[in-house]
Amino acid sequence: MARLLIVEDDVSVRTFTARALAAAGHTVETAEDGMDGLDKIKAAEGSFDLVLSDIRMPAMDGIQMAREAASDFPDLRLLLMTGFADQRERAAELDGTAKGVVNKPFTLAEIRDRVGEALAA
Repeated sequence: MARLLIVEDDVSVRTFTARALAAAGHTVETAEDGMDGLDKIKAAEGSFDLVLSDIRMPAMDGIQMAREAASDFPDLRLLLMTGFADQRERAAELDGTAKGVVNKPFTLAEIRDRVGEALAA
């Protein structure tokens, strides 16, 4: 299966998502905000199959993290998450860097399906 990085500041969402995707057979690492996520992406030299990131986070949001990660690792696949409609619009700024946006809250089946689609894209 795939090596995933989940970047999410909400502990309950991060834990739920990590458990759901690990149970589906993926190797999952987590980060608590965009700065932590970017550090992990750089340390791994962009070797994640997919980075699943919240958009709205303290310190560095998912959009900024995605931009910086994509500039260093242009082949990195990103899938964003948000519970805010205005944040979905901001994701359009990424011009194809992100493989889509998942609406929160989501179910176990929804997140597994969306990750599968992003990996297959």
